Amino acid sequence: MTACVPTRAADSTRQKRINPPHSPPPAPPRRFRIAGADLSASIAVFLIALPLSLGIALATGAPLQAGLVAAAVGGLVAGRLGGSPLQVSGPAAGLTVVTAELIHLYGWRTTCAITVLAGITQLGLAHLRVARTALAVSPAIVHGMLAGIGVTIAVAQLHIVLGGTPQSSVLDNLRALPDQLANVHPAAVSMSALTLALLLAWPRIPGRVGRLLRRIPAALVAVAGATATACLAGLTLPKVDLPSWSSHALAGLPEGPVLGIAASVLTVTLVCSVQSLLGAVAVDKLVAGRPESRPRVGRSDLDRELRGQGAANIVSGALGGLPVAGVAVRSSANVQAGAVSRNSTMLHGVFVVVAALLMVPILELIPLASLAALVMAVGIQMVSLHHIRTVTRHREVLVYAVTTAGVVLLGVLEGVVIGVAVGIAVAMHRLARTRITCEEREGIHYVHVRGQLTFLAVPRLSRTLHQVPQGADVFVELDSSFMDHAAYEALQDWQNTHGAQGGTVELTGRTGSRIAEPTGSAHCRCRPWTPWRNHHCETSASPEPAPPGEEAGAEDPTVTSGPSGASGRSGHQLARGISAFQRNTAPLVRGELARLAREGQRPAQLFLTCADSRLVTSMITSSGPGDLFVVRNVGNLVPLPGEESGDDSVAAAIEYAVDVLKVRSITVCGHSGCGAMQALMNAEPGGAMTPLKRWLRHGLPSLERMAAKDRPWARLAGRAPADAVEQLCLTNVVQQLEHLRAYESVARALQEGALELHGMYFHVGEAQAYLLADREGAELFDHVGAAEDLRHPA
Repeated sequence: MTACVPTRAADSTRQKRINPPHSPPPAPPRRFRIAGADLSASIAVFLIALPLSLGIALATGAPLQAGLVAAAVGGLVAGRLGGSPLQVSGPAAGLTVVTAELIHLYGWRTTCAITVLAGITQLGLAHLRVARTALAVSPAIVHGMLAGIGVTIAVAQLHIVLGGTPQSSVLDNLRALPDQLANVHPAAVSMSALTLALLLAWPRIPGRVGRLLRRIPAALVAVAGATATACLAGLTLPKVDLPSWSSHALAGLPEGPVLGIAASVLTVTLVCSVQSLLGAVAVDKLVAGRPESRPRVGRSDLDRELRGQGAANIVSGALGGLPVAGVAVRSSANVQAGAVSRNSTMLHGVFVVVAALLMVPILELIPLASLAALVMAVGIQMVSLHHIRTVTRHREVLVYAVTTAGVVLLGVLEGVVIGVAVGIAVAMHRLARTRITCEEREGIHYVHVRGQLTFLAVPRLSRTLHQVPQGADVFVELDSSFMDHAAYEALQDWQNTHGAQGGTVELTGRTGSRIAEPTGSAHCRCRPWTPWRNHHCETSASPEPAPPGEEAGAEDPTVTSGPSGASGRSGHQLARGISAFQRNTAPLVRGELARLAREGQRPAQLFLTCADSRLVTSMITSSGPGDLFVVRNVGNLVPLPGEESGDDSVAAAIEYAVDVLKVRSITVCGHSGCGAMQALMNAEPGGAMTPLKRWLRHGLPSLERMAAKDRPWARLAGRAPADAVEQLCLTNVVQQLEHLRAYESVARALQEGALELHGMYFHVGEAQAYLLADREGAELFDHVGAAEDLRHPA
């Protein structure tokens, strides 16, 4: 038997694989740091969370310590594991009614067990990745649910404000209100009135002093002011009573009917999940609206957020805390205070723990009437006039009102179910109800369709359209947002027939918005990714003749087919494209083009890019008519001024754009797989000077720049280019920007601050755009994933 002994060469090769000779040194271990903005934001959130947590616990009838437990767990567990870095979780006012009903029915220990089960259910839903399904719930239902909860909270807390005790339901509280008004407790009313007055007045203090004072949360000022007044005046009032933590009740085994427990778990899961996920989306909008100088924060991962909320509910319920959800007031305060990471949320949880352990004597001085007034104000704010105006504008006020009434009279789960049922009924009614009218004005027939065009409306649509005389000019105004296949075919068949009889038909929308059309043509498998439908259809070499009406109106009857072969097919495709533009796109852009024709062009930027057919400038920049002054040439080259190029078109375009059109920016855009750059690299010296070679000599400085040892290579989103061709494509963009600065008009505008230069790279295969940035002397092309991630060059 022969033993295999590794050779010295093999050892050397293995050692190189383990320790590459040019590998960077290992990164030093990261030290945990807390940004100053996170520290200040956490203090602001803590000062808001402390009184609200106690007030919500009071409103539910739970032990007051349960609110502190939920606030601490929401900050630490949901803050660490959740998918929304700046959302603050804790006991939420939206859960007050649900929790109060559970405590009344099953007791506190079973309520804690239900919270644990709801958290486990949330973990299961997160594993199934259904978080975004919650966003499908109509906003009218969500706002109606919150409004109903707000009404319930306000009516219940009014009894404590007056010095009494709330009943178990809204109707009972309303019936008991006359007796409560006849037995008002003056001290409780005075402290409640002081709390509400401070809540309203504190944010409205004018002047510079007001701006400084408003940094202290109004909720803290209101409760602290009432507490100090009650202590100094020696008022006898019910106050916060925090029993020893040693006697704090933890979760127990659920006791009660199985169906009742299951319905309760479903209710807590629904309210917690929907409120948290909608809150995460709202936090994203708040972060996007912050000044650009603030550090960027990643968008929320909704499935991870649901997972974090589930874990927080499991821990909070097990430790005897209230249910946990994302809280709008605290989250918005966190964002507005400048938080930049999840450290602010977690720190606020640490502060709550410290307060719960060390500030008990101070917390026990707070009058219950002051906390009740604070929570009552929160409940009143949940009935938002802005939300009412929004649902009224969208004709969903019925769904809102029914959901609100259902939550107030029956309960949260019952109210939401009724709201969903009414929402479905309203949607079906709108889908089936379509108004179709026809009138004649000055010899032109106007057919107005209001409502969704489905198969249910086809008989009325056909009946109205066939009343139009043959050969008449017709405008069909579609005041709807959807058209199914049956209605589309009926409309197209009539349009073709009417056109063949000498009439004209123009389809328009009420606001210029596009009507959703079916895209299932037999010989076209492309999707409508721009307003230009059927831009590139994958057709076979010998396409089958379309069945009658299949591509109705796609061809102009006056256009005849060209010769057989590729040129004939190209001409046929061009004719179809023109016809599709006239039929689908022209009605949408005619008004804007007419305005541009009257006012002239005033583009914002000059966009200089390659002539490559794969670069659709309007698509990758989301621009429209009149936005870009576009110059295209082979290799997106900018000849240096004064060179003998034999072609001054690029120089003329630059001069015209800067001096006449007064563009504010010039963008040079390269792209991956550029044939001009490949030809430049593969060009051999000597040989005949063809027009292409003469033109590509303007790219030689890019080759020299790439070969220079003293210049850093351009990088793509922090990574090295894939190959030499991509490196040249990137370097060429940088070099052409330098050529631009040599133009007198460009240099003058740059000096005056009236012009900016941008470099851009488009990766065709990835459909991804990158912008040039200059960081410490190195050119980097930064990834642009969304509009808010766009970074301008230095």
